[in-house]
Amino acid sequence: MFNILLLPGDGIGPEVVKEAVKILEFVFDRKGVIVDFQEELIGGCSIDRYGVPLRDEVVEKARGSSAVFLGAVGGPKWDNLPVDKRPEAGLLKIRRELKLWANIRPIKVFKSLHHISPLKKDVIDGVDMVILRELTSDVYFGEPRGEFGDHAKNTMIYYKEEVERIAHLGFKIALSRKKKLVSVDKSNVLEVSAFWRKVVSEVSRNYPEVELTHIYVDAMSYYLILNPKRFDVVLCPNLFGDILSDEAGGIIGSLGLCPSASLGDELDKGKIFGLYEPVHGSAPDIAGKGIANPIAAILSASLMLNYSFGMAEEAKLIEKAVEKVLEDGIRTPDIAEKKPKKKIRVVGTEEFGNCVLKKLQRLMNK
Repeated sequence: MFNILLLPGDGIGPEVVKEAVKILEFVFDRKGVIVDFQEELIGGCSIDRYGVPLRDEVVEKARGSSAVFLGAVGGPKWDNLPVDKRPEAGLLKIRRELKLWANIRPIKVFKSLHHISPLKKDVIDGVDMVILRELTSDVYFGEPRGEFGDHAKNTMIYYKEEVERIAHLGFKIALSRKKKLVSVDKSNVLEVSAFWRKVVSEVSRNYPEVELTHIYVDAMSYYLILNPKRFDVVLCPNLFGDILSDEAGGIIGSLGLCPSASLGDELDKGKIFGLYEPVHGSAPDIAGKGIANPIAAILSASLMLNYSFGMAEEAKLIEKAVEKVLEDGIRTPDIAEKKPKKKIRVVGTEEFGNCVLKKLQRLMNK
């Protein structure tokens, strides 16, 4: 028996999590696996009820779970709070407390959605990369930090073991793909980046089959737009990865298409504990309207099945089901063509989820 902790969070979080759970329930039931879904608060809704963005009790419940699924946190309602009291602080806390040091963000173009990208079709056609972001160090967690009268301070810091473990994972992922890895830094002006580059280079000696390239972060932001098909696995420190992965989401046209997996140490039987969440934010302007795009959440559920439950085949079928729904011309409002060349049908969050579920059922019954 497995138990999954749901943290729907704020804004559209509960709406998209509901659709992801619908898919997970079907897969687990089909496999004869008993799963207990439990739900807790994180982010602004937790602040409103308990005064803090994440309670210690929720962290402990997460530690005892098989995996965690999160929706979204934040919104303008809480923007006036101090940084360490805002909804996003709950997200940082759970990553730190659960030791989720690796964030995997697949960036893939759907052939039927070329129209939503700001780039030309021939530039983005075939884009399929993984941005691997270190998640528990860098300026987000470095000390000292804070406001000190006439100045403020944040500390960018990396220890060798932190760089080594994320680099090893990056090279292992590259071995399973095109055997090409780009490491991003700013080593020409930052000592911590020079250190990052040195350690990554040292780790690369264990993976002679993988082609390693080092690129400065400012140049990388340029190359991502110029020729995104060039990249396969992109290894980034926390801050740079946060920024570049959102840029990559813009390349394919929407963060609503981008899933993520935040992983920690391996558990028994080779399965990995992880927190899974769509990359998009809480979108408070459309919350409660039933029009949010659930694709990123559904694909995050696919990542959960793959990494935490060893169901790689089922994970691929979910991705295929999403692709087929899109090929059928079914869209949520955010990804609908303004002047479609073929007939499309614009639906809401729940109906889109139902369409994916029906496709998945057919695929799994073949």
